[in-house]
Amino acid sequence: MLDLSTCPCAGATLDKLIQPAVLAVLAEGPLHGYKLAERIGRLPTLGGRRPDVSGVYRFLKGMERRGFVTCSWDLSARGPAKKRYALTKAGRQCLARWVETLAQFRRGIGVLLTVARKSISRGRGLRASRSAG
Repeated sequence: MLDLSTCPCAGATLDKLIQPAVLAVLAEGPLHGYKLAERIGRLPTLGGRRPDVSGVYRFLKGMERRGFVTCSWDLSARGPAKKRYALTKAGRQCLARWVETLAQFRRGIGVLLTVARKSISRGRGLRASRSAG
């Protein structure tokens, strides 16, 4: 039996949407990195899977270099100091651009779904996959 669990068709590449997810969550207000990763994990985009926290921190570091987020040390919480991330004006502009880009992709995906469903209903998708394998 074919295992498609790690195939992009199972949504394995949806983590590529981590940047707009980070921007969207931070648009609601500043957060510590761990809390940010937790909130991103609740978004339906990642299918309920929590993102790799170290990967989120890598994204945050790159986004800070590009001027999309700022970070400061939060010394008020109990325990060790934590970095708190906030969205910048450039980050809000980037998020606005993501909204446009994602809307375009959404329209394109809608068309692709229509074509794919028609192909499957006609049996073409099944025959094409058999002849390719």
